[in-house]
Amino acid sequence: MRLLLVEDDLMIGESVLDLLRAEGYAVDWVKDGEMADTALDSQTYDLVLLDLGLPRRDGLAVLRRLRARKDRTPVLVATARDAIAQRVEGLDMGADDYIVKPYELDELLARIRALIRRAAGRAEPVYEHLGVSINPVTREVLLDGQAVVLSAREWSILELLLARPGMVLSRRQLEEKLYSWKDDLSSNAVEVYIHGLRKKLGPRIIQNVRGVGYMIPQSAP
Repeated sequence: MRLLLVEDDLMIGESVLDLLRAEGYAVDWVKDGEMADTALDSQTYDLVLLDLGLPRRDGLAVLRRLRARKDRTPVLVATARDAIAQRVEGLDMGADDYIVKPYELDELLARIRALIRRAAGRAEPVYEHLGVSINPVTREVLLDGQAVVLSAREWSILELLLARPGMVLSRRQLEEKLYSWKDDLSSNAVEVYIHGLRKKLGPRIIQNVRGVGYMIPQSAP
């Protein structure tokens, strides 16, 4: 999953960036509203964590422009405790949720997971399909009830595909979800991770749609 962090406070930004990356998210971090607009115009994200008090263009203006483009990317607004009017305005303008500064990092992660689930049309916290289940909270993976150990990248690819059975994702789409601007990317990275998943979960769990990409079938092949 790829997230956009919009935060001008360096101490908060660095803490949140480290936390999200440790949880396996690919994160792009920008520090003002104009940079946020540019990022949102050029890249698709699974969620935006948006501070309101930004230089060059405030967070509400960024949110307004995003929704004016009919962009439905989930937006989690981060705001100060005494900014009740801004929270109300942000929700009315199209924000999906808000979190009050200073916030607990565990609460931040829980709200991010909930918004991503909602955007995918899922209510349940655990994904289960074709004998495979994954728990985004504990990052536990089970195959027919037996624990399977995955690398961080393997986990990310499995989560992306298992959340959307029957949907084909191209290599480029997977790369965009897995890597932020600053990450190094080898040309065959996705193929290596797919190969690792097939070795651990069975050769039929992920299908290669020739010339298009990869998917987890809706029913057993």
